[in-house]
Amino acid sequence: MPEDCISYHKTGYFSNLINDYLEQDESVKSLYNRFPKSPEFLNQLLEKKKNYTFENRTILVEILNKQYQNRTPFEITKENIKALKEPNTFTITTGHQLNLFTGPLYFLYKIISTINLCKELKEAYPEYQFVPVYWMASEDHDFDEINFFNFESKKVVWDREASGAVGELSTESIEQVYKPFAKSLGTSPNAEKIKTLFKNSYLKHNNLSEATRHLANELFGNYGLVILDGNEKELKKLFVPHIKDELFNKTSSELVATTNKEINALPGKNYKLQVNPREINLFYLKKGLRERIIEKDNTFLINNTQLKFSKESLLTEVENHPERFSPNVILRPLYQEVILPNLCYIGGGGELAYWLQLKLYFDKMNVTFPILLLRNSALLLSEKQKNKIEKLNIKVEDLFLPKHQLEEKVTRQISAIKIDFSLQRKHLQQQFKELYELAEKTDKSFIGAVEAQEKKQLNGLDTLEKRLLKAQKRKLSDHLERITKLQDELFPNGSLQERNANFSEFYKEYGEDLIPQLFRELSPLELKFKYVVLE
Repeated sequence: MPEDCISYHKTGYFSNLINDYLEQDESVKSLYNRFPKSPEFLNQLLEKKKNYTFENRTILVEILNKQYQNRTPFEITKENIKALKEPNTFTITTGHQLNLFTGPLYFLYKIISTINLCKELKEAYPEYQFVPVYWMASEDHDFDEINFFNFESKKVVWDREASGAVGELSTESIEQVYKPFAKSLGTSPNAEKIKTLFKNSYLKHNNLSEATRHLANELFGNYGLVILDGNEKELKKLFVPHIKDELFNKTSSELVATTNKEINALPGKNYKLQVNPREINLFYLKKGLRERIIEKDNTFLINNTQLKFSKESLLTEVENHPERFSPNVILRPLYQEVILPNLCYIGGGGELAYWLQLKLYFDKMNVTFPILLLRNSALLLSEKQKNKIEKLNIKVEDLFLPKHQLEEKVTRQISAIKIDFSLQRKHLQQQFKELYELAEKTDKSFIGAVEAQEKKQLNGLDTLEKRLLKAQKRKLSDHLERITKLQDELFPNGSLQERNANFSEFYKEYGEDLIPQLFRELSPLELKFKYVVLE
């Protein structure tokens, strides 16, 4: 295959907003600070350096050391945490939910993009240090979003009751997931490694945060990845001014709503907004509880509970227990950027879409808005699948088409009969042009009759072309079936592979070579959707 990538726009799987961002369309330039290209990172670094304090660095390092104290991190990770004390060290961050066994395949791509970008920046700016950070979304409470993963077209589900922050969920019942999953893996050496990884992560740790930390560390710790859980009192203390502003001034609601109006008013764009702000964009967090804070008649209520606060008592609660205030999707990015010396956030299309709604709010809070980078995306192919593509005489990019378009394109390409009446249409339109001229010169009342006849005959050509195409599809049905079967393998459920498959499906086949190959193949600043033939 001479080409190994496709533009995000051509895949058909990314929103108009993200495509325009990647193409640096003028319409969206007010929604971000700097675009992810190498010279801009130095400017970002110099700006961030001015408004990130030594106090924040000190507390961040203390918390990281605390979170790693019951495990033995890789030496490179320990060095990265130590380096965060220094004013010339900055982070590149990605975030992800605590999906069971990493969830979709793109979990790997997020972290690989983050680590690879740190390497590239170190080469470009050797006088600075760049630390890759994985922010665990431990405070999320939507368990149904994270309690499963797909393995070989089957859903592996952790079925249990859950409430409150998912990071605090006990892993006690997770053995019910492990046993059938282990059985389905078989007994190959790679299968045994997957079983050990699952057991050591989930059966030997008490809650989902610690299990996920172990899993991510096993996969990426030797690349220097630093894993951070933001659900910490000392980190929340750094965010107290913004918590108070949110509760009593409601700045985020006002400014994000203003940005949303500006986005909706962009001429000819019709972008879909990813998030809409609530009046208060904070949850109240306790053991087994994460509920919205609602203000009504000067009283602050905790949704679905009997808890309520006056303004004075809520202020006291913030001062004494900042850990009980959990940012939602609007405030979480600000919280992250307050506590980290961060230059760039790496996320998926949906994530970047809501970040692009936040810059005005960041500016008001005097917090540097990070560079936004779309994580790497990839389509993983076996050697056998690559050979099939070549044998079927199609391109990988063809497989991104909707099924009916793919079948039509292939039929037109390989049919022995030319299924294209463009020349006939052109010839017919030329004949009718002469008839229009004749009607103009003789009797203009005939123009309507000429128009009707032209439309009728062009429609007739369309019908004939469709019938011929349908007949050729039947004739080539075996060939088309092989192509669509391959498409179904690579695009399960008509969606991107990376949004469905779990890494274990590929690790079972390729073992410890899988992740190193992905590091070699994926380039964070390439901004293309990559095809990777696994070795």
